[in-house]
Amino acid sequence: MRGILASSIGVTCAAALALPLAPPAAAADARPAPTAEAATRAAVTTEADVPGSTQSLPLHLLTRERASGAAVLGLAPRTVRNFSLLGVVWDDPAAELHGRVQVRTRSAGTGTWSGWQDVETHNADHAADPGTAEDTSGRVRGATAPLWVGPSDAVEIRVRAEPAQKAGAGPGSAGTPAGGADGIPLPSGLRLELIDPGTAAPPPGDAADGPRTGAMSAEATAASAANAGLAPLGAAEIPALTREQTQRELLASRGAEATEAAEAVEPAEPAGSAGPAGPVEQQRAKPYIGPRPAIVTRRGWGANESLREKGFVYTGKVKAAFVHHTATGNNYTCAQAPSVIRGIYRFHVRSMGWRDIGYNFLIDKCGRIYEGRAGGVAKPVLGAHTLGFNSNTMGVAVIGSHSSKKPSSSAVKGIARLTAWKLGLNGMNPKGKTYLKSGGGNLYRKGKKVRLNVISGHRDGFNTACPGGKLYSKLGSARSTAARYQGR
Repeated sequence: MRGILASSIGVTCAAALALPLAPPAAAADARPAPTAEAATRAAVTTEADVPGSTQSLPLHLLTRERASGAAVLGLAPRTVRNFSLLGVVWDDPAAELHGRVQVRTRSAGTGTWSGWQDVETHNADHAADPGTAEDTSGRVRGATAPLWVGPSDAVEIRVRAEPAQKAGAGPGSAGTPAGGADGIPLPSGLRLELIDPGTAAPPPGDAADGPRTGAMSAEATAASAANAGLAPLGAAEIPALTREQTQRELLASRGAEATEAAEAVEPAEPAGSAGPAGPVEQQRAKPYIGPRPAIVTRRGWGANESLREKGFVYTGKVKAAFVHHTATGNNYTCAQAPSVIRGIYRFHVRSMGWRDIGYNFLIDKCGRIYEGRAGGVAKPVLGAHTLGFNSNTMGVAVIGSHSSKKPSSSAVKGIARLTAWKLGLNGMNPKGKTYLKSGGGNLYRKGKKVRLNVISGHRDGFNTACPGGKLYSKLGSARSTAARYQGR
């Protein structure tokens, strides 16, 4: 049964006035005091009583490459309010950024500048399905992947348009003619988004520590209540169960559902009758399901529930899991993972215009599992992770970039533990295949039924490099391990 509750919240980005620094590295390390005008604007644009913030800075033409005439847009080195994650957005979500985005940042702790880092430019494959309410809200923007840079207080960025010959497209591509006569036009409205994820949440304890204290907003209460039966209201973590405990929990749930269904269509059998096995007895077969892993809740990683849209959107049975990487880089510690998630969450909602974070679950390099989109970890929450295949699936994102770097064995094990449990709730074999109907994308037309692995990589449903070749090559191991956890 599909239930939909939705309401809109405006998407705003607080613009900040930043002070340009001299381009040379030595001068760039200097920290000029803010002017009175800059300080006033910063105070006005800071969001009151909301942890974290977003600075949105328009990009300008810096120069044109002499050989091709292609534009280079960006910003000269400048001091800004503290941030830890960044990305680039533009007006038209259907437009692609053909070019190279590079940034360098200044550490707020040491005052030293990083080297130039590349930002993953193609992010349109992570999105709500075409034609859905989330896709057609009018708030959605095109975007790069976000990049985690750690606590920083200055930034420099350059965006080089890709030559037409390399991109294989002409000047009629969507966007402005910023690419020049021989370059692919860059999308219009390019802006650099600088995300402060807010104060780090204290690490969640075990179940014995009980729920977090403190008043909860209505939105936070609803998000926590969606996990009723799994953890107390306000809990920072859903505790792990053994496989036997998980099986008993599932059988009890199935039995209650079967009893309700039977009572709704037929009268109860008289006591002592010896009729055929009823719905309850049929549910008593030992299920194939892995032990429920510990899962850090949204309250555990410090989600600001006022950012997302109210209400939850559900899909049908979870028939498959799509594995992703966040492409946010690998320069984070496991203690920083909640901050990285808060940054991605704010980028998805405030900068990109989505109703909530796109992934259903996230896993850090230490193998710790985090609740993603709100609505309940055991429920079929509709995400925005695999364009065309968000219905009847779940999206699992490993925090990091895995095109050239292998994922940790702990992260791969985390995928197996999570999918063994969640797919087991829905009776799915992690080593099996299933049919999914495409919602439309660049690999499969809308309405086409596609046979895919129950645990698939993002690239299986959309023409993309995600989840990176090094992570994609580990999915076979994740499938086998998940099936073993299920007792298959």
